[in-house]
Amino acid sequence: MSTNGTPEGTPPEEPNAPEQPLVKGTPAPAGDPEQSGRRRLVAGLWPPRLSRAQLVVALLLFVLGLGLAIQVRSNSDSSAPLRGARQEDLVRILDELDGRTKRLEDEKQKLEDQRKELESSSNQAEEARKQTVEKERQLGILAGTVAAQGPGITLRITDPKGQVQSDQLLDTLQELRAAGAEAIQINGVRVVASSFFSDEGGGVAIDGKKITQPYEFRVIGKPQDLEPALNIPGGVVQTLEKEQATAGVTRSAKIVVDALRAAKQPDYARSSSS
Repeated sequence: MSTNGTPEGTPPEEPNAPEQPLVKGTPAPAGDPEQSGRRRLVAGLWPPRLSRAQLVVALLLFVLGLGLAIQVRSNSDSSAPLRGARQEDLVRILDELDGRTKRLEDEKQKLEDQRKELESSSNQAEEARKQTVEKERQLGILAGTVAAQGPGITLRITDPKGQVQSDQLLDTLQELRAAGAEAIQINGVRVVASSFFSDEGGGVAIDGKKITQPYEFRVIGKPQDLEPALNIPGGVVQTLEKEQATAGVTRSAKIVVDALRAAKQPDYARSSSS
């Protein structure tokens, strides 16, 4: 036994060194470099430090990748039956597709032709309707069933001595018609092709309606033709002056003929197209 109280042959115990704690971010003891490097790597990667923008980009990339994967899978599934088909089958499928395309093109052309035909028919019907309305208006003016307006003249005959007879008014009417008169009204009576004149005491009657002087003719037509026709030598104006009547002619850019006649239904005549 030694003098310090320890058994002989037993090495003396060294004093215990205080244990050094490992602190995050501090190097490991120099005696274990591999363990120290691994700890520094783990400390740098976890917990992950990601910004909000990085998280959004990562999510978008994940969704995009998933969509591409689904699309590729779908295309692969749809084309799978054709991969194992024989050449004859592929040719037949192609011919069927060509035939279907041709039928669709023919159907499209038929529909286009029908559309054009309907448009043409509609245009023709509309044009026919317009022509019918215009024809009806023209016939209405000639028949006296509709009012009319246009350029023309006003003829005013004053007969103080009552010498003007129905035949002279009729001659005046015929002269105006020959000069191109299209609508005529005398003292509020519409004059048409079937109108007739007669003498009645103190005046003249047109279609049975008595009128008295002054006799006023409202005439629609070309003024440059109507006025000269009345003023020719030996014409209407000179004839009336011989009867000591006066006749004044006034041109106008707008003459209104608004006296109307009721439309008369024929008793016996019928349309040959019915």
